[in-house]
Formats: sequence, structure tokens, C-alpha cells
Amino acid sequence: MDKKKLTRNISETEIDESLVSYCGLYCGDCHGYTGSIADLARDLREELKKYKFDEVAKIIPFKEFKSYPECFQCLGAMENLRCKGCKGSSRSEYCEIAQCALKNEYQGCWQCNEFENCAKFNFLKPVHNDANLRNLRKIKKEGVERFLEGKRDF
Repeated sequence: MDKKKLTRNISETEIDESLVSYCGLYCGDCHGYTGSIADLARDLREELKKYKFDEVAKIIPFKEFKSYPECFQCLGAMENLRCKGCKGSSRSEYCEIAQCALKNEYQGCWQCNEFENCAKFNFLKPVHNDANLRNLRKIKKEGVERFLEGKRDF
């Protein structure tokens, strides 16, 4: 089977209520769920192998290419950046946000009266800023269905 046919594209992904994460992000918008970065890393590694770039890197007179083995290894790790969403995988076992929501029997943090000031979201800020909070406010106000129909922040 052709690996490239396994690629999920955001535009091809159906909107699915189960992909609304506890924190308010939509898993279907994420590279981990779509596999976009993992697929690019896989494809780049294949091209690099095809052209024996490990050998090419040894003869290129730029100091940056001395780190090529680490770069190739990092691409290998990136190939594994795949996720089925926090509600559809074991990922929620390791997430403090998911554990809290599950403990309180919430579908998501929008059901919690303290989500606006929750410190558990701090680790999301470097990548998502306050996108999850904007989404949580929208879900709380309009419901999950309306949230899925409209523009989502990521």
C-alpha cells in the first residue's frame, strides 16, 4: 500500500464532535491528527536516503552539516508525531487537563466554572496563545455543534 495515500488532509477530515478536546482545541485542526508534519518528515527522510545525503553532508564545507546525523534523527522522531485525539487515545492518561475533566465527568473544560483562570492551560500558551480559551468561551456560549460549524481558533 502506498504510504502517501494514508495521509490525512485537514480539508478531507470530516468534522467530528469527538475531536473537540477537553481544553477546547479541535484535534482535527492539529498536525498530530492530520499527520501533515509526520508525513513531510517521512517523505524528506526518504528523499535524503535516496540521494545518500548522509554522504553529501560530509563533503559540504559548511559547519551546519556536521549536525546532519542529529537532524536526520530528529526527522525520524517527527515521523511519530501522530495522534488520534485526546479523547480517542491513551493520550488523555498523561494529560493533566484531560484527567481533571474525566475526574469531574466533564465533556470538556467549558463545563467548569474555573476554566478562565486554570493554570493547567499554561503549557498550551507558547503554541496556541489563548486559542483554547476563546474556543471554550464559544462552546460555553453557543454549544459544541455551533462551535464546529464556525471558525475555530488554533
